Amino acid sequence: MLDFRSIETFLWVVKLGSFRGAAQRLNTTQPAISQRIAQLEREMGVKLLNRDHRVASPTPSGRQMMVYAEKLIGLRSEMLAEVGERTAMRGVLRLGVAETIVHTWLPRLIKSLNTAYPNLLLEIEVDITPNLSARLLNQEIELAFVVGPLSGSGVHNRVLCDYPISFLASPSLGIGSGPITRAELARFPLITFPRKTQPYEAVRAVFNRPDLPPIRLHASTSLSTVIHMAIEGLGIAVIPAAIVESELADGRLQLLNTDLKMERLTFTASWLASPDVVAVERVADLAGQIAHAGMSVDAALAPSHVTA
Repeated sequence: MLDFRSIETFLWVVKLGSFRGAAQRLNTTQPAISQRIAQLEREMGVKLLNRDHRVASPTPSGRQMMVYAEKLIGLRSEMLAEVGERTAMRGVLRLGVAETIVHTWLPRLIKSLNTAYPNLLLEIEVDITPNLSARLLNQEIELAFVVGPLSGSGVHNRVLCDYPISFLASPSLGIGSGPITRAELARFPLITFPRKTQPYEAVRAVFNRPDLPPIRLHASTSLSTVIHMAIEGLGIAVIPAAIVESELADGRLQLLNTDLKMERLTFTASWLASPDVVAVERVADLAGQIAHAGMSVDAALAPSHVTA
């Protein structure tokens, strides 16, 4: 008798192109994957996969099987979500998160997920958007909270929130509360997100002018490092103010008064189309609710574009 486990295994072998990839996706071993496929082929009475090459590909019968496998797995996922209790939502969800989200509302999301779906486990990977985008497209993660929207075949995006990028400094730098020009900002080292990210390139573009000296631009993959460097007076942090609300409140950092406007960072929940996508969509929905509720930075402090 056919079982969903074997059908799901077949689906992921085809989608990922390998027994190894399916084993990682389903948190099992390659021998277990091989046994399930062999059992499925015995029960169907036909060969479903070509194993002659490094990439596992479906036979003509396997391509027919994929049509029904996607329908069956999709219906099972919908049934569990709509009819079953919250505890029916189970398994492991591999989640990629940009660090800005880690420093803002991710803890609230995890707390809510633990209550809403106690049997849904998270494997969280924190990285920059370009790396997480690549991992999502390679199907190494199921859901990503990144600077988006992402593009690509089968990618779905849902806007979560957006944050303005601000200039923040330690009072020890003696900049004061008065307006500060682009040229005056360029006198200080600037500290921001790592290379290949949108904020890093935006900062370079804003200060890449013939009337300004070459800027000293420090980049870090760790926002905690950026914040610490700014608090120590080692430069001006160019990051969302939402990340450092407590540091602003206790006076360790100050929001600089400048008419230099930086493009807002828009974050999306991004995932790939899949028959077994209900859990991903539920988490994305909950993330959107929490992100919207947690937006506490005054919009008046949030410039919306880069000025010349």
